[in-house]
Amino acid sequence: MKKVIVVGGGPAGMFASLAAAEAGIAVILIEKNEKLGKKLFITGKGRCNITNAGDMEDLFDHVVTNRKFLYSAFYACDNFRVIDFFEQHGVKTKTERGNRVFPESDHSSDVIAALKRALQEKGVKIRLFTRAERLAVADGRCRGVYLAGGEYLQADAVILATGGISYPSTGSTGDGYIFAKNSGHTVKEQEPSLVPLVTEETYVTEMQGLSLKNVRVTIKKGKQKVFEGFGEMLFTHFGVSGPLCLSASSLIGKELKKQKLLMEIDLKPALTAEQLNRRLLRDFEANLNKQFKNAVQGLLPQKMQPVMIALSGISAEKKVNEITKEERAHLLSLLKAFPLTLTGLRGFEEAIITRGGVSVKEVNPSTMESRLVSGLYFAGEVLDLDAMTGGYNLQIAWSTGYLAGSSI
Repeated sequence: MKKVIVVGGGPAGMFASLAAAEAGIAVILIEKNEKLGKKLFITGKGRCNITNAGDMEDLFDHVVTNRKFLYSAFYACDNFRVIDFFEQHGVKTKTERGNRVFPESDHSSDVIAALKRALQEKGVKIRLFTRAERLAVADGRCRGVYLAGGEYLQADAVILATGGISYPSTGSTGDGYIFAKNSGHTVKEQEPSLVPLVTEETYVTEMQGLSLKNVRVTIKKGKQKVFEGFGEMLFTHFGVSGPLCLSASSLIGKELKKQKLLMEIDLKPALTAEQLNRRLLRDFEANLNKQFKNAVQGLLPQKMQPVMIALSGISAEKKVNEITKEERAHLLSLLKAFPLTLTGLRGFEEAIITRGGVSVKEVNPSTMESRLVSGLYFAGEVLDLDAMTGGYNLQIAWSTGYLAGSSI
């Protein structure tokens, strides 16, 4: 019987182990942590956004780096196959806004428990607290793994599913990149992705904790639009976060390395400028003798009111009936394009995923086997693949893991 060693007990490693075991291969899954799925446990704020229920075109559209490489993987194990797997293993799912799929219980622990049950059913041997030290490569073939402490595990094939370097506290410390480099592979520079954005303006701290829903965000490099999206965002003590900003980070990270970018928030995207102007006129007419600070209460969240008043240049004490047409026009422009200057990204400690990794040019997309070292396979975040938020990155892990395991 063939023997396979899977290095890394995250989503890609667990799915790779299951796929190989299904094919009748003896599988040893090694994980350096005390339990499997440590990073999976905290994904989606502990709810675990398993995948996305969009169609195949939607899946590809949300992959940011090397989407063509994923053609075989996505078709070998698509999102509905993943949903079916969890349903069959006792995890009822639900689909939320943006086709995001979660366990009905909202507990990532249920997802991990289902995977562990499946691994046990398939006879996968799991070794926790087990750290791979280096690959055993000879004559262009991977023949096993040397463990920390000197133990050698022989195998017919090895699957590297060691993850990236985001959330290093969960064990994602870049081991796989070292193994890949030492076996002759090109490893693309790693950068944090799906990560909060840092802003220049200090007034964001006044709005810390404020979540905005149903807003439109536009990010510009000069006059050129580099990102536009609709959804939810959050102000923090250093800048902005939330789904919209995390998705933006995956597209603008490289530009932010070179220069600052302008971010504009349309706080009232459902209204045209003309409609919003009429709304302002109605509000002002209803509050003619009130001070300006009291007339914006129905227009903006409480935490945002003092910031908007300061940016508008209109005195908070000024009577509404004294506000000029020019002042109202400036307020209108702020409501449709609230300005922030983006200066950079937060670090790997806060990044959901890693951009960069093992060059996909050196991996066969039909099997996930290395083109340089036979018997060596890659799966998941260790590869130079990344996508936007919404369950797409986990789908990459399930699909590449499944394809690697089933190809041996």
